[in-house]
Amino acid sequence: MKPAELAAFLDGLIAQNLKLSCMIWGPPGIGKSSIVAQTAAAHRLPVIDLRLSQLAPTDLRGLPVARNGVSRWYPPEFLPRRGKGVLFLDEINLAPPVMQGMAQQLILDRKVGSYTVPAGWFIFAAGNRKEDRASVFDMPAPLANRFLHLDVAPDLESFKAYALDNGFPEAIVAFLSFRPALLHRLDAQQPAWPSPRSWEMAARLVDVGLDIAPAVGAAAAHEFEAFLSTLGALPDLEAILAGGGDPIAFPGEPSIGYATVTGLTLRAQTAPRAYQALRWLAAKAEPEWAQLFAADAFTLLRRNGSDDAFGELQRLIASDEALARFLAEVASLS
Repeated sequence: MKPAELAAFLDGLIAQNLKLSCMIWGPPGIGKSSIVAQTAAAHRLPVIDLRLSQLAPTDLRGLPVARNGVSRWYPPEFLPRRGKGVLFLDEINLAPPVMQGMAQQLILDRKVGSYTVPAGWFIFAAGNRKEDRASVFDMPAPLANRFLHLDVAPDLESFKAYALDNGFPEAIVAFLSFRPALLHRLDAQQPAWPSPRSWEMAARLVDVGLDIAPAVGAAAAHEFEAFLSTLGALPDLEAILAGGGDPIAFPGEPSIGYATVTGLTLRAQTAPRAYQALRWLAAKAEPEWAQLFAADAFTLLRRNGSDDAFGELQRLIASDEALARFLAEVASLS
């Protein structure tokens, strides 16, 4: 499933109060942990991130303390005692089999030793797969059978939505639209390689004018720098958004085309500006460019504006017979 679909699934479990333990599988760096944290935050739930690989069995079960001639297990302070939240067993299959065995009781019976997970807490887990060249242990079949299993993969549209919502530099969004294969390219021979997580770090480096190679690796950084060199050839975006795009041609170079559409998307923050951009693209570019703009700009306008702004854009499109016909034709081809 896509990251956005994973977020929707976890959101549904929490919204319906279904205490079904989930195991999230996927390659490193695609945002598994972030999605859990963001979904919990959306429901105003705390998250306890528990790394079993860093614990010994007594750390989870607790220490035996004698009382009246009988040993009692005193559970650790990091386990929840009350309220509601998400107990997140991240990188669970990095833990050795003995610790995964301890987790088995915690997940199935919601208890270990004398400790019981409070009724208001969800249990989610995540881990990498063997094919990701991660140093993982096989998950015992009895433990695996106690989970819902969710396989998540990198997805450009999910990343773009996250990037646009969080103000990533438009150059990164445009570059990955142009080179989607570089969203996630694991290279076990290099310490730095492209992933959604490392592109988020790269975004912070771009913001302060630093090299992104330490985040995404030298090869991806070299391609990004080459892409940046084309941005000087962008058309006058403000003129287009203001309705003065009639004499302006759409770029012929694909990399500049992606940068142009991304630039228009991020600047089309009102219905009239989005309408002018769409009208220009419909007249000057191939249909797929207008379709790309519409998919991102409509979503961004809804999120950052209001239903009124999106409704105004729909009315503007409906009043333009040629544009409305063009969009209907594009929709019928998709």
